[in-house]
Amino acid sequence: MKIIAVIPARYASTRFPAKLMQDLGGKTVILRTYEAAVATQLFDDVFVVTDSQLIFDEIQKNGGKAIKSIKEHESGSDRIAEAVENMEVDVVVNVQGDEPFINKKPLEELIAIFKNDTNKQVDLASLMFQITDKEEINNPNNVKVITDQQGFALYFSRSVIPFPRDEHAGVRYMKHIGIYAFRKAALLDFYRLPMLSLEASEKLEQLRYLEYGKRIKMVETTHGSIGIDTLEDLEKARKLV
Repeated sequence: MKIIAVIPARYASTRFPAKLMQDLGGKTVILRTYEAAVATQLFDDVFVVTDSQLIFDEIQKNGGKAIKSIKEHESGSDRIAEAVENMEVDVVVNVQGDEPFINKKPLEELIAIFKNDTNKQVDLASLMFQITDKEEINNPNNVKVITDQQGFALYFSRSVIPFPRDEHAGVRYMKHIGIYAFRKAALLDFYRLPMLSLEASEKLEQLRYLEYGKRIKMVETTHGSIGIDTLEDLEKARKLV
């Protein structure tokens, strides 16, 4: 089974433009993310796929592997799908370009899902962790996920799911971490299928997979992601480095 990591890297982030090219302890955010993915030694290959010549050159000049997107893309999945369409790979792991502090253990758990899935029942795997703070639960920037008893995603939402009609029902609220592992076939299906109403409403690409009947296996982790979405996040990251 050939497993690769692909890091989608847009230059023009809405909340923090050019964040991937910001300095983080002497290296850019995107270079640190790329090097962290390589350092896990989990992947047969690691690529950055980008719409930006600056990011492309940054990776290439530091000995990394970068792919320039040919088309404009609405989502990271679309960008990755274009890049891997003609590659001979089985599983593609989407590593977020703005998360330079990659933790190896949850990535190992995602990859293990596919290695153990002999009947090929899993189309995608992704991560979640429990949140208990009411502000976090109600924050629409935190995407929540609910699963069935086998750990397959039933729905993702920016809203509070499930709604706490009975606050003593013992519900656990799970935040989705946007790191995915895809079977290549599922990724290419996503690329070729049109957006439907749920994805358009919530602006969550993972809903397209669910709307078309793909099965997303969720893995619970205790490792929250450390992403860089704002200048404040960057300052915190610099202290960590």
